[in-house]
Amino acid sequence: MANSKKSLKNSAFLNRKAKRETETLTHPLSLQLNAFLDRNLQTGDLKPTLLLALSGGLDSIVLLHLLVEARVAIPFTLHAMHVHHGLSANADTWAEFCATQCQQLDVPLQIVHVNVAKNPEYKNSEQGIEAEARQLRYNALFTYTPNGQVPSFVVTAHHQDDQAETLMLQLFRGGGVKGLSSMAAVDKARRLLRPLLDVSRQSLQAYAESRHLKWCDDESNDNTQYDRNFVRHEVMPVLESRFESVKSVLARTASHMAEASELLEILAAQDAEKMLSDNSLSLQMLGQLSIARAKNVLRWWFARNRLAMPAAEHLNEIVDQLFSARKDADINIKLQHLYLRKYQDRAYLCEDKTTEPFDMVWNGEPELIMPSGGKLIFKQVIGAGLSLKQGVTKLRITNREGGERFKPDASRPTRTLKYLLQEVNMPPWQRMYMPLVYWEDKLAYVPGIGVACELQAQTNELGLEVCWQDSVH
Repeated sequence: MANSKKSLKNSAFLNRKAKRETETLTHPLSLQLNAFLDRNLQTGDLKPTLLLALSGGLDSIVLLHLLVEARVAIPFTLHAMHVHHGLSANADTWAEFCATQCQQLDVPLQIVHVNVAKNPEYKNSEQGIEAEARQLRYNALFTYTPNGQVPSFVVTAHHQDDQAETLMLQLFRGGGVKGLSSMAAVDKARRLLRPLLDVSRQSLQAYAESRHLKWCDDESNDNTQYDRNFVRHEVMPVLESRFESVKSVLARTASHMAEASELLEILAAQDAEKMLSDNSLSLQMLGQLSIARAKNVLRWWFARNRLAMPAAEHLNEIVDQLFSARKDADINIKLQHLYLRKYQDRAYLCEDKTTEPFDMVWNGEPELIMPSGGKLIFKQVIGAGLSLKQGVTKLRITNREGGERFKPDASRPTRTLKYLLQEVNMPPWQRMYMPLVYWEDKLAYVPGIGVACELQAQTNELGLEVCWQDSVH
């Protein structure tokens, strides 16, 4: 009889357990996440790796549990990262909480400590401490390599309310179409997934409470001196009192803006196809477009070079300088980490590279890294490059000193290097750090010009091809 009761008890327990598992796998949020992952984890990897940004707050804890459940149906490896900013007295507690949660769920966790400059001059805006903390957090996430491998995607728990708030903030700042498109659910260029953008915070909280989940509350989220918190606590409640579905409507508007932004990017790519060469733009061809389309191409070009969009007034000034300055004017406009420059009716985005003298020796390596950040690549080929029958085993690499003369074409006279570089329209700033290759005190190779005529490998002869790969011009 006792065994019979025990058997009935075990059976009831197993039935309840199976019922809970069925409810979990069929919960609308679980189904939605699984469908999202099934659509977007086509990475070519047999088992892609996801890295979850785990703060310990409600949103990321719910996403952690949803991803753990999703592993049952979809093959992927899950890692998590908690970035410890040290801005709150509770920061250590949050890190410990995340470690406990991940240990219980068998998810490897990396805790990264970052130092946020508590500069008193920071304003209470996106340009302040919050912006720096966000930047440091993303830097940590995108540079982390669990088990020595780059994750297939970084996953964040941004949701519908976040999307609506972002759109409002962009409106207040006068953001353009790209800014108003806010956050993308799938950003393949950055390897970033935001699977909860269509889910309200209310739905996430309901899920968490139904599963008796625990999470951390960041007290700074109640501080309305920050723009986002002001929108969340002061602006949105007023709007919702009049427009009940304002958050979902704003999120839908952001989606419409994202589609418009995609079309503008397609148009910019088509416009730039013929005018873009070696990361420089033809100003003559750019000037044939309307001002609106020219600005669209410039924004697209800046984005390709990971530059934040300049304000409207700044972009207008850039257009004026590019098209109004005289042809030989030296334009040098700083745009974050790059400089916008002009030469021979072309616009360039350049790094501020070192022009200090350098003197290096090549002893057979496949490549040499230059002080400017570029590199020289060496490989043996047939019928091109430096003739190896000359006994080329060691080369000297140095920068220009001035007065060099060079003859790459046997049918033309020897010319000054300055003349030859001007002839191929190499911008002056590139010439300053460009590497020159010498063999036995003879100038043997000049990037963009070629090999000295008397050292060139013949048609069926083994040669050493030298190629200079600059980083960003």
